Amino acid sequence: MLSDHFTFTKRHLGLLLLIGGVLGFLGILAIDLLDVGREGGIGPAQQIALGLMAAFALIGLTLIPLGNHAA
Repeated sequence: MLSDHFTFTKRHLGLLLLIGGVLGFLGILAIDLLDVGREGGIGPAQQIALGLMAAFALIGLTLIPLGNHAA
């Protein structure tokens, strides 16, 4: 990545979005599960964040097949 000839491709961007979306989604759920003393479950802000993380993962999945074209 630090090379002068490195090109950031759509596949790289797709993998980053997919990994970030999945980790973010799991992180949000883990925070809700670990915070046992709080009542109320998943609130509106968490629902929006879960939706955004799922959207990032889906966008990442659609970019991966595009291959080595510059992003």
